[in-house]
Amino acid sequence: MKIIKTIIVDDEELARERIRTLLESEMEFEVIAECKDGLHAVEKITHLNPELVFLDIQMPGMNGFEVIEKLPGDELPEIVFVTAYNKYAVKAFEVNAVDYLLKPFDKERFQQTLTRTKKKILSNEKTYMRDDLLSLLKSIKDDGDISPKKYSERFAIKSSGRIIFIETDEIDLIESAGNYIRFHIGKEKHLIRDTMNNIEDKLNPEKFIRVHRSSIINRNSIKEMNPMFQGQYEITLSNGIKIQTGRTYNDTIKNLLNNF
Repeated sequence: MKIIKTIIVDDEELARERIRTLLESEMEFEVIAECKDGLHAVEKITHLNPELVFLDIQMPGMNGFEVIEKLPGDELPEIVFVTAYNKYAVKAFEVNAVDYLLKPFDKERFQQTLTRTKKKILSNEKTYMRDDLLSLLKSIKDDGDISPKKYSERFAIKSSGRIIFIETDEIDLIESAGNYIRFHIGKEKHLIRDTMNNIEDKLNPEKFIRVHRSSIINRNSIKEMNPMFQGQYEITLSNGIKIQTGRTYNDTIKNLLNNF
């Protein structure tokens, strides 16, 4: 059995851990290195010669495309881009036959990618030449869609003549309240005039998940999940608040459980 040497490149520790955990049950894959930035990735890929690299695109200092440009030689390892790019940029990946994982991805989608990449590696198909990857980069640039989406790190809340700044990662629950949005941080509550859809668009989907048309929760604040009926759950958060999921979000909850 051929062992496929694999390197994981992502600036987020949880993202690297997610991929590593999913690979643990795959006997044909061996993780030989993990890198948290582009410079380190170029060094490890150059010296360790992996057959497969999971490469995050959005990284500080040097992004995934710049890593490709820095690698020496014409032949490159099989590359699976891990990306939070929107659907328009994903079309470019598909047209150029490049494997990608769109964050957040579930176990089933990860398995599909493994099956495709394993087939290419074992059949010695050299599909990932430098020109192919640079062609992909050009196509995304031409669409004006090269800038990764940035998510809000803080929100400004007006309260009693003051402006309070709250860290996004500290928010446990976001719920609609008429024409306002209510943030729950522990036992504290803060109101902001906005819409759920607008707030959801500002949040990192790897950290926050919409479980009801009126509720968005922080994944890290989930303490307990109790099944109810028709695929719905009652979720208890670390601050003690209980949220019932909506039926139309059953697939979202299923993916959440798969990721856990």
